Amino acid sequence: MRIPIASSLLCALVMVPATAQVPPESLPSVEEVSIEQLQAMMAHGTPSEAITRAYLARIAAMDRSGPKLRAVIATNPDALAQARASDARRKAGKALGPLDGVPVLIKDNIETSDPIATTAGSLALKDNVTLRDAPLVAGLRRQGAVILGKTNLSEWANIRSNNSISGWSAVGGLVRNPYALDRTACGSSSGSGAAVAASFAAAAVGTETDGSVVCPSSMNGLVGLKPTLGLVSRTHVVPISHSQDTPGPMARSVLDVAILFDAMVGYDPTDAASIAIAYRTTHSYAADLSRASLNGVRVAVLRPEMPDLLKAKYEAALAVLRAQGAVLVDVEAPKLAGLGEAESQVLHTELKTDLNAYLATTPPAVKARTLADLIVFNRANAASEMPFFAQETFEAAEATHGLADPEYLGARAKSRRLAGKEGIDAMLAKANATLLVEPTYGMPWLSDTVYGDQFSGPSASELPAVSGYPHLTVPMGLVRGVPVGLSFIATALGDSTVLQAGYVYEQAAKARAAPRYAATNDAGPGLEGAR
Repeated sequence: MRIPIASSLLCALVMVPATAQVPPESLPSVEEVSIEQLQAMMAHGTPSEAITRAYLARIAAMDRSGPKLRAVIATNPDALAQARASDARRKAGKALGPLDGVPVLIKDNIETSDPIATTAGSLALKDNVTLRDAPLVAGLRRQGAVILGKTNLSEWANIRSNNSISGWSAVGGLVRNPYALDRTACGSSSGSGAAVAASFAAAAVGTETDGSVVCPSSMNGLVGLKPTLGLVSRTHVVPISHSQDTPGPMARSVLDVAILFDAMVGYDPTDAASIAIAYRTTHSYAADLSRASLNGVRVAVLRPEMPDLLKAKYEAALAVLRAQGAVLVDVEAPKLAGLGEAESQVLHTELKTDLNAYLATTPPAVKARTLADLIVFNRANAASEMPFFAQETFEAAEATHGLADPEYLGARAKSRRLAGKEGIDAMLAKANATLLVEPTYGMPWLSDTVYGDQFSGPSASELPAVSGYPHLTVPMGLVRGVPVGLSFIATALGDSTVLQAGYVYEQAAKARAAPRYAATNDAGPGLEGAR
């Protein structure tokens, strides 16, 4: 189905890279290339400018052409200049760090100082050119990263409606899964997931409130980290909930995630969650991987209901952990009655207050200054903004009564207690374990414009999202051609713990497979029957 966006607006928001005239054979290959390999290429004479052109050419060939992944909302017109600046630093012997010259994509709800809008996928923010860097982007720049562009996402990070289509936005259209183009890329960091899987960049930044980093990472065959709340600043990120929002790194390996994470972590005195974190400024999560081991580590194992094919993949993953010396202890998931309702109350209340506060800081060209204004805008532009699903979650949020509301305060305390003390903490204590593992999600479902998302199978995201604890997903391989992920969860500030465990598993399992860009994973003679 064609997404109903006027062609003139599409051209304004989805920029086509100016690399179409560059012969592809003159550009370096960047498919499935890691950050370390990019650094080695640059050390041996391949300029960052050539690497950046290669990624831009790949986006031009595959994002709105070829498989039409629709993973990128806008490329950065300053990207090549940033790459040339990196080349000059390297030539002068003044490289800034492991990301210098490495192109990185940023989810389009995170502000950058480049001359491109931060839209959150909504036409209401098409003029939101703030010319300011989110602190996490400033951290990437301090290490010399090239900001390649902005990725598509589930509009408003999937908070407008409970009947949404993951990966669809009015600005960018529907993101397609590189493994099977008719399957979901999940969300809300859909474009970040599909883009990195398709080698549009070595790594990307996503954001998560509940599942929005780990689900698209799992379903696009990536490693994704939802960090401890507060380790990465949320300033200048279009918000949903200050209790749960966090940016997180996404890449094709644990090491690349750790390298990106090192640059993103940092204290922000304007972020209340950051203030609550004790930072170790000399700490390197990437360096920690050199001492990673699971020998003798006790791991709590959840076994939720799941399809047999996924169960077989999960059992194989557990066997890998056991072979690396992990002591596996089965635990039962506790009954946490009322958690979902309490989380919803928190998200709805904080969406109204936090989004209103954000919109008040946007440029005058942005006419919607409150959530109420957005609701009116969507109704007035329903053909473009609401062709498939409505905005009942926005409307529920608008009806809430603020952060002093006793119902909200009770829900916030209840949700954090259930997810943390009575949830993850209780399971780890019962197993005397430092880690919890389970399948991240089920398999990617068919994208459906009639019924919306069709979540099925296990889901590991809620407890770490609500508690603010770290959650890492690592590829377990493919089930009938589509990716599935293995989750590693720890308590607050256990980010190095989950990264090390995920690294050991990844190096032993070698489970990730590159995408094939199949039209569907349902085609084949088996569907035809015997007659």
